[in-house]
Amino acid sequence: MRVPGIETSCDETAAAVVDDATGALSIVANVVFSQVEQHAPYGGVVPEIASREHVTRLVDVLESALAQCGGWAGVHGIAVTRGPGLVGSLLVGLQLAKGLAMARRLPWVGINHLEGHLSAALLADPPPAYPHVALVVSGGHTHLYKVEAFARYMVLGGTRD
Repeated sequence: MRVPGIETSCDETAAAVVDDATGALSIVANVVFSQVEQHAPYGGVVPEIASREHVTRLVDVLESALAQCGGWAGVHGIAVTRGPGLVGSLLVGLQLAKGLAMARRLPWVGINHLEGHLSAALLADPPPAYPHVALVVSGGHTHLYKVEAFARYMVLGGTRD
């Protein structure tokens, strides 16, 4: 199964494609456009600039990721960040994913950005055994989790940044 994923939760426009054709999940494409230069003059992320940059860059970023692995052939669905994040930025990714899913008659799934960070560890070879402890440090979200099984976790502690 091949699934492209769209990430627009804050100030980076990203698209990746995962595939399990070999029997193991692997990332077959990953393209990121960083907005660091656009936000640098302001000393931090400006939400309006972030969402406008996503509008400008997202289609090219997704097309580039898909071009690295054969285009839409074999794509079974679309994943997209649904939160948490900047509302305007999230809407850009969600609308593209929903529109493409409708046009291509594919299912789409909204992904929690922080759960994505937790699940990324499962791409390691070998993946961590359950239960394990995971630390997520992502922008304003820093949490320590006890991970019991896939999609079963509890917050042990976190910051209030």
